[in-house]
Amino acid sequence: MTQLGEIQQAILNGESAALGSLPVPESYRGVTVHASEVDMFEGLESRDKDPRKSLHVDEVAVPELGPGEALVAVMASAINYNTVWTSIFEPIPTFKFLKKYGKLSPLAKRHDLPYHVVGSDLSGVVLRTGVGVHNWKPGDEVVAHCLNVELEGPDGHNDTMLDTEQRIWGFETNFGGLAEIALVKANQLMPKPDHLTWEEAASPGLVNSTAYRQLVSRNGADMKQGDVVLIWGASGGLGSYATQYALNGGAIPVCVVSSPEKAAICRKLGAELIIDRSAEDYKFWKNGTEQDPKEWQRFGAKIRELTGGDDPDIVFEHPGRETFGASVYAARKGGTIVTCASTSGYLHQYDNRYLWMNLKRIIGSHFANYRESWEANRLIAKGLIHPTLSKTYSLEETGQAALDVHRNAHQGKVGVLALAPQEGLGVRDEEKRAKHIDGINAFRGA
Repeated sequence: MTQLGEIQQAILNGESAALGSLPVPESYRGVTVHASEVDMFEGLESRDKDPRKSLHVDEVAVPELGPGEALVAVMASAINYNTVWTSIFEPIPTFKFLKKYGKLSPLAKRHDLPYHVVGSDLSGVVLRTGVGVHNWKPGDEVVAHCLNVELEGPDGHNDTMLDTEQRIWGFETNFGGLAEIALVKANQLMPKPDHLTWEEAASPGLVNSTAYRQLVSRNGADMKQGDVVLIWGASGGLGSYATQYALNGGAIPVCVVSSPEKAAICRKLGAELIIDRSAEDYKFWKNGTEQDPKEWQRFGAKIRELTGGDDPDIVFEHPGRETFGASVYAARKGGTIVTCASTSGYLHQYDNRYLWMNLKRIIGSHFANYRESWEANRLIAKGLIHPTLSKTYSLEETGQAALDVHRNAHQGKVGVLALAPQEGLGVRDEEKRAKHIDGINAFRGA
């Protein structure tokens, strides 16, 4: 049996405490992109770029373990949109991030390689910890949030997301979670929710924490009870958590989706006010350069029809260019548009009169700090927020999983098994699981 096989077997046999005495292998399988292929999609539209061609499963060397770091045996991971961006080399190839990071210090130089092991989610078991780590030990079952910070300057000590050396692990750093072993900073680790399987526990990390900061935190929209919250893509990887937070926090979600099937998922979560964009046939853009304010008005009227006359207090934005003009228009006077992404394009256009004359605010929100991530994970662990996993792939099928996300052919989150040989493993509290099983399975098979 290989060294990695021994590690896998110890975890599956419930003998994780023995991992500290097992040797760490010299190499492992990871999902990579190659620096030599960054021009492979040149001339193609974004939608035509195929992650199955650029994502590889390679045998790569286990990186040196530095102070304050941990090596984790990855049982499962998940697909985020940043893996799609990495796979299609947009908006820039991630090797530029790795090269810049590599200049920071001799230790950071490890990340500047001709291959990039991707992935910003994981669930697994700690294999080794570096010098100075005292909160975690080999054998601990963990999940990881994706905030990588140095915190050597003053800017990040009020909010770590403002650190001058803030990066997203597995996107702007190497040795990510779509692999059999991952390298993380120890302050990325959080306890694995004990009622979830490996693949369920791996799926919330990035999107759950992002939605928490964007919607709930004082660093984001600071949502309160009774707020009307317009949520774009409300059944998707990010929006499905925003929908849960709105419902859990006493707000009133207005869920925007693109099909009857996605509308049904939102109703399953408990949402009542739903707009099916496809059925309503909104066309916010007349052409590639000109928007249609009459469509904004028609959209706003539909929202008020559903809410009994109220405009949204908060607009949960992430599609970007396609929807941003409508979002600024739709928010109530004094309302907030909070944005964390631009999956349909980064160059936003909106009519500033609706912003300044109505005292609206646009807030930029990016991932979450450690405290926010911990609070978001705690709500998962308590069964107050649930994973939105709909489908799971093998490590070898990661390219197909990323293509599904790229083409929006998925619901909720798409998981990837690493060392876990099959779905359904890793549950430690069956009683708690039984209590929340309907919520846990809300997206399964969708």
